[in-house]
Amino acid sequence: MNRFGKIIFYLVIFAAAFALDLRAESVVATIDAEVAADHSAAAPLVSMSAPTLFNLFGLSWLPVTNSMICTWIVAGLILVIVRVTTWKLSEVPGRGQNVMEALIEGWQDLMGNVLEPKVVKWVFPFAMTFFIFIVISNLTDLLPGVGSIGFVHEKPGAFLSVAHVGTPFFRPPTSDANLTVAMAGIFFVMGLYWAVRSNGFWGLIKHTFGVQVETNKYAYVPLMLLFIFIGIMESFSILFIRPVALALRLYGNIFGGETMLTMAMSQKSVFMAILLALPGYFFETVVCLLQAFVFAMLSVAFVGTMCPSHDEEHSH
Repeated sequence: MNRFGKIIFYLVIFAAAFALDLRAESVVATIDAEVAADHSAAAPLVSMSAPTLFNLFGLSWLPVTNSMICTWIVAGLILVIVRVTTWKLSEVPGRGQNVMEALIEGWQDLMGNVLEPKVVKWVFPFAMTFFIFIVISNLTDLLPGVGSIGFVHEKPGAFLSVAHVGTPFFRPPTSDANLTVAMAGIFFVMGLYWAVRSNGFWGLIKHTFGVQVETNKYAYVPLMLLFIFIGIMESFSILFIRPVALALRLYGNIFGGETMLTMAMSQKSVFMAILLALPGYFFETVVCLLQAFVFAMLSVAFVGTMCPSHDEEHSH
């Protein structure tokens, strides 16, 4: 099959999957409307919390949500891709090795402009993992069947307790706040660890609260009070604002995109659904890629503010 034939083949497959997803979205929307009518309440098209699919061994404290299932699939997919592309490294790399090397070298160069070389070695594995995982997790929102195909009838079993009517099998991992908060928490803990490792404990205190400009002895006390106030604000930012901003920015954008696509594809008219969904798919693709880059780069930038270069420190 030539290149043009492959393109036509992939377009046909995608169109068929897209049509099936439209039908699935319509079924799920109808189910949600019927459930809402039975309970005399308006049910949201997309639940803010990830529904529980089943409880392991029937234990209520071991719930498995649809976002967890999708997270495991994404993690397994990443392991397979990395293993396949790096199975046989050679001086004349193939396509997969070329992509991985370009991605790694690009991020290393980008981080080298923000962090010291020793800090790059610490932060790079985390930032790179964040980026790859978030990109693939975000893009699952665009796959047909994710968020639209699921349980229709309640069928409790001994080993699995199936969740309520209309629960989809899969949900984009990053549209679950539990995951984004967990990633922000990892960044928070590791960021403080890298800051102490780079500056020392007292060095970090001095960097946060100390006077950062050259001055004479008469202006030192007023400046010291000013920089103590700035240090308090910086500490509040490090401890609360930055982790919350990282978690909520990613969650809000992906959850909002999922809701937008669900609304577009739940129209009664198939023509209107396609007309509204196609621009939404393009827009959401850009958002998925951009938000992964923003999360990783903000993590790097936040670490850079806590681990300044020695030249910068000496310039003060």
